[in-house]
Amino acid sequence: MLGCLMKRWSHGLFGAGQASPSAAQAKWHVKVQDTKNCSIQVYHAEFVVLCVGQFSGLPNIPGFLPNQGPEVFKGKVMHSEDFSALDNLTAAELIKAKRVTIVGSHKTAVDIAAECASANGVKYPCTMIKRNAHWFLPSDNLSGLVLGFLYFNRFSEFMVHKPGETFLLSFVATLLSPLRWGVSKLIETYLRWNLPLKKYGMVPKFSFLEDFSSCQIAMLPDKFYDRVEEGSIIIKNSHNLSFCEEGLIIDGENRPIETDVVIFATGFKGDEKLRNIFESPVFKNNIMGSPTATVSLYRQIIHPRIPRLAIIGYNENFSNLGRSEIKSVWLSHLLDGET
Repeated sequence: MLGCLMKRWSHGLFGAGQASPSAAQAKWHVKVQDTKNCSIQVYHAEFVVLCVGQFSGLPNIPGFLPNQGPEVFKGKVMHSEDFSALDNLTAAELIKAKRVTIVGSHKTAVDIAAECASANGVKYPCTMIKRNAHWFLPSDNLSGLVLGFLYFNRFSEFMVHKPGETFLLSFVATLLSPLRWGVSKLIETYLRWNLPLKKYGMVPKFSFLEDFSSCQIAMLPDKFYDRVEEGSIIIKNSHNLSFCEEGLIIDGENRPIETDVVIFATGFKGDEKLRNIFESPVFKNNIMGSPTATVSLYRQIIHPRIPRLAIIGYNENFSNLGRSEIKSVWLSHLLDGET
């Protein structure tokens, strides 16, 4: 297992003409630490490609007031990353005949909840505590057709405003905005009709188009709401939670939710992980652009303010593997001077 920290010589980094990925001045110093014996080795590189992704390494675990956090809970607390790292047998033993509570409401949360429900049934129901609901598509062929024909096609690209677009493309996107809104409402109506979203408080407060544009759309596990109907999955809504010895205290409940295992499916601090890779305060600040924005990359690969740096597989999309391969090919051509 290797961890790494990186820094650069400051000489000539921001001079005129130094933004080219093939610039001759300065090199990266890559510090690689062996986590087994803590030895550190330094490598020099002319170009660095980061393929660290967003969804690993630095879990996003909520903070708690003193005596209200996991330290007062007599059961087991873990993040979804730790749960997914378990082998099948160990994971099955962890949740078997246990009252499991999942904190979160996105893809990982519903997947773990479905796994717990399959293992324990209604005798030991799995509780899922959510703060915000997201749009999910049923895992059927029709959902794939809906996305394919309404969003994943060349015509749908004309309905979206893009940076640097011409006046004609901007006019066409504005002209088609009612159609864009209508497609979103059509899918929302279908999902409300097909799934018991209102019954279980799972209707999102934002449109399907907003969720889709931010790559937050996911597929439901097979028969998820059947398990909710039978009682093997219990959905609770709460903006606040705290621990007690027996379990969790949430909004609107008079008694604590008694539980044996709490799993945080609350995502990762991908941006903070990316900042922490750099030793230089300048690069820590420049990597994000602004505190409220995600990483801005040319072609979702090249950082505009840090020469000789590429990041692949960080920007979220609906086909990460395929797009990462295409980006890798493009980057290899760039480094060869063919583009």
